[in-house]
Amino acid sequence: QVQLVESGGGLVQPGGSLKLSCAASGSIFSIYSMAWYRQAPGKQRELVASITSSSDTNYADSVKGRFTISRDNAKNTAYLQMNSLKPDDTAVYYCNIDVLTRERKYFDQWGQGTVVTVSS
Repeated sequence: QVQLVESGGGLVQPGGSLKLSCAASGSIFSIYSMAWYRQAPGKQRELVASITSSSDTNYADSVKGRFTISRDNAKNTAYLQMNSLKPDDTAVYYCNIDVLTRERKYFDQWGQGTVVTVSS
């Protein structure tokens, strides 16, 4: 099995920054894509950013130029650096990975979510 632990959420003022982390552990053979999604109250979950195993990245238009996704393959960890935060960025942020276990089973794994609140 594979576990994801997210951290780094919290309360920040508009214009501030936060850095989220997503650490994967367990019976991991290889992690393909890693991504961050978010879900604001009353809204559908949306893709924020993704990164492939070769570090190709993709961003939602609403966060381009403000957020940066990265990964540390040695640590099986993804990061989301969020700058110039806006109240509209308030949401629960979820980590998602595509992982192949040592048992050669494929999982689309979700984290438990971390809350980001942008407010003055």
